[in-house]
Amino acid sequence: MTRRTRRNVVDSSAWLAYLADETGATHFSAAIEDVENLVVPSVCILEVFKVVSRQRGDGDALQAAALMQQGLVIDLDAMLAMAAAKAGTDHKLPLADSIVYATGLTVDGVVWTQDEDFDGLPDVKFFAKSKRA
Repeated sequence: MTRRTRRNVVDSSAWLAYLADETGATHFSAAIEDVENLVVPSVCILEVFKVVSRQRGDGDALQAAALMQQGLVIDLDAMLAMAAAKAGTDHKLPLADSIVYATGLTVDGVVWTQDEDFDGLPDVKFFAKSKRA
């Protein structure tokens, strides 16, 4: 019996760490660079574009969005919205996090993150942010 590779759903916090080459970014590089199994919730493109644009300008934000779009982008439709509402209620997740988590459940994926809201949830690879000295 062959083991099926699970999809990698990378949360905005992980993307931002990866793009900024932060200390904890190494936790996420394999998931992000495995483009064949990379799933990108469209809300993550929104969040990452907004932060990168504010910090480094629209040119860098466009490059980040282009990198993210190498994976399979999942748009928020009615079914995913209802699944996200349920996940948000069940796990007390904020709106964007509930969409990311529901996307992971929908594609039978693993959510990669450093966002504490996901800590302890099933099918999540959580890595706490590194403390700066």
